[in-house]
Amino acid sequence: MKIAILPGDGIGPEIVEQAVKVLNALGESFELETAPVGGAGYEASGHPLPEATLKLALEADAILFGAVGDWKYDTLDRPLRPEQAILGLRKNLKLFANLRPAIMYPELAGASTLKPEVVSGLDILIIRELTGDIYFGQPRGVRECPDGPFKGEREGFDTMRYAESEIRRIAHVAFQAAQKRDKRLTSVDKANVLETFQFWRDIVTEVHKEYPDVALDHMYVDNAAMQLVRAPKKFDVIVTGNMFGDILSDQASMLTGSIGMLPSASLDANNKGLYEPSHGSAPDIAGKGVANPLATIMSAAMMLRYSLNKAEQADRIENAVKKVLAQGLRTPDIYEAGTTKVGTGEMGQAVLQALS
Repeated sequence: MKIAILPGDGIGPEIVEQAVKVLNALGESFELETAPVGGAGYEASGHPLPEATLKLALEADAILFGAVGDWKYDTLDRPLRPEQAILGLRKNLKLFANLRPAIMYPELAGASTLKPEVVSGLDILIIRELTGDIYFGQPRGVRECPDGPFKGEREGFDTMRYAESEIRRIAHVAFQAAQKRDKRLTSVDKANVLETFQFWRDIVTEVHKEYPDVALDHMYVDNAAMQLVRAPKKFDVIVTGNMFGDILSDQASMLTGSIGMLPSASLDANNKGLYEPSHGSAPDIAGKGVANPLATIMSAAMMLRYSLNKAEQADRIENAVKKVLAQGLRTPDIYEAGTTKVGTGEMGQAVLQALS
């Protein structure tokens, strides 16, 4: 099985290094091949998603991705900025379903900014549609405003669009995920304002007829954001569009104590996937050895489970992470009094020891 390793920028190389060590310790015959992406891709070949990197990603059975982005590239034309690499990979690999679990480990209840009784036992799965919505909709750009009270001024514009088949396929993913959990699904939209999301609500309701064993409710995105803070354990599986999913999954990450604890999977129709931590490249701490590698290590576990059919090995990694947390080891983002502060490499080494 061939795995494309795309470390990227900022803390990406540091955290991916630890996940690769864990993969190598499993005793499996993986073929790992590394390639530049993001700012590193731009430096290597003048484009954030070099042709050779895309070719590798298309040929691989799965992709382990770090993070992209750095302030020094902010002056580049938008098509050349590092963040275009991940958008290009999602589009070219047809990765339409983004799975982001938010789990509160008992040992980290004190690291959350919410009261322990609010977040203890939290286990949410957010499913974000990944290739549609305002991120990819056309037309878009800057133009002279053609009408309205600001006619003649320059305006920026983007287009929110969803085709029926796009909504149906992500709804099926969400309902099937709910069937394997607590059989509850919340579809998040803004149907009271946006025609796109009234259409979304109508299609999700139709698909629900095929899953009578799953309880479906609909929630406006502003209310969902509030409920994630007020009573997050009322949710089981959440499905939503690209933009709302981007925002809500980052919000949910802080319920768990740190975004450094959240893995993610982006899957195509055949479960080939790109696996990455939910956090960004954090260039302000890059090279300091303080980044939390656990989200990347657990993303590797998700890769084993969803794309490589190695559920037993995925369990081994996840149990090792739980053991390390139980030992009281913490990177700075999840550190609290009475625990032991460690760096990126030390945390990775602790997982390796727990794995054995």
